[in-house]
Amino acid sequence: MAFAPSPIPSRTQYVLEAVKHGILTGGLSPGQALVETELATRFGVSKTPVREALKTLAGTGLVVMSQYKGATVRTVDAAMAHEVYDVRLLLEPAALRRTLARRASLEPARAALIRADAAEDRAERSLANREFHRALYLPCGNPLLARMLDDVRDQAALVSTVAWAAEPSWEREAGEHREILRRALADDADGAATALHDHIASFVQRAFPEGDHA
Repeated sequence: MAFAPSPIPSRTQYVLEAVKHGILTGGLSPGQALVETELATRFGVSKTPVREALKTLAGTGLVVMSQYKGATVRTVDAAMAHEVYDVRLLLEPAALRRTLARRASLEPARAALIRADAAEDRAERSLANREFHRALYLPCGNPLLARMLDDVRDQAALVSTVAWAAEPSWEREAGEHREILRRALADDADGAATALHDHIASFVQRAFPEGDHA
């Protein structure tokens, strides 16, 4: 968009973050109804900030708005997971190559790995993992490319939340993250990009095999 979005009011932001946290930690399940009056009572606000928060979350792909059903947490199935991860497969390795070509600092990625290893719960670990990936693509030098990847971050996190609930696999993924960073720090752009591609592809295929419509 050509213009800067208006700041989100504090109450709306509060509700937005609380609902997002519930979705990304599994406290709010895929397909669960998000009733404005119930949420307003729960958070001690009027329905207006709740409605605005849900609209924003619908824009990020975490919530589905229906004229008949109202708002619900987005359901994750194989088709949705592969759609989101296909975007990541196309864009993230290319962004990482650009980051390495610019010799941008990878210290934020290293710090995110440390936070992930020290995480005490799934929500904290998920956030650190997202920060790791973002630290690889954000310094790519193309703000539009970075924003496109930012746009699918929440949906990718929702996919991970559902997958981890079925089969916790973060130790394997942590090892893959370390290998990606090791190659990146060694200035092995091809190796790092390939490792990142394989990491993204193997996760979605393992968690949501093609043809699976769970």
